[in-house]
Amino acid sequence: MGKGRLEAFSDGVLAIIITIMVLELKVPHVDDPTALKPLYPVFLSYLLSFIYIGIYWNNHHHLLHMVKHINGKSMWANLHLLFWLSLVPFATAWMGENHFSKWTIILYNAVLIGAAIAYTLLLWALVSCGKDNKELAAAMGKDWKGKLSLVIYLLSTGVAFISTAVSLLLITLVAAIWFIPDKRVEKIVEKQEALYDKS
Repeated sequence: MGKGRLEAFSDGVLAIIITIMVLELKVPHVDDPTALKPLYPVFLSYLLSFIYIGIYWNNHHHLLHMVKHINGKSMWANLHLLFWLSLVPFATAWMGENHFSKWTIILYNAVLIGAAIAYTLLLWALVSCGKDNKELAAAMGKDWKGKLSLVIYLLSTGVAFISTAVSLLLITLVAAIWFIPDKRVEKIVEKQEALYDKS
């Protein structure tokens, strides 16, 4: 099966997720700049989640760029990922409205853990689609970034019971790790494009 519809649907869902999140930034009814001060936790949680959705969109794009074929299993795996990402606006709003309290950060971590596992399952599903997707398997290798991310999320969840600030720092650390797209994937994409240009 072709991957066009899966990619277009995913792009649409991610765009809606970002739109829903920004709607949580309520406009003050006065023009005094001090009226913006109560919004800073909501804005910071939005900024963090915007970066995370951007990271998933970027890596999802790279992932599908390397894939020649998909199957029913990979379509369900993709929907599983979108399910967890669709919970990000709720977790973001709850965390921002409650000024990064313990249980809101724990829920946020749970959503990130679910999304990380779902992304890994999508990766496995795409690799198992057939030999045409073998370059993806080569690019992913041992996926140390994915494994490290899960460890940090779990650590962040436990740390939230002691220090919400450190827990948030750990969540931000994972975003920093993934902020630059995976160089292994980019190298293979560049090779593919070079071969295409020569033909």
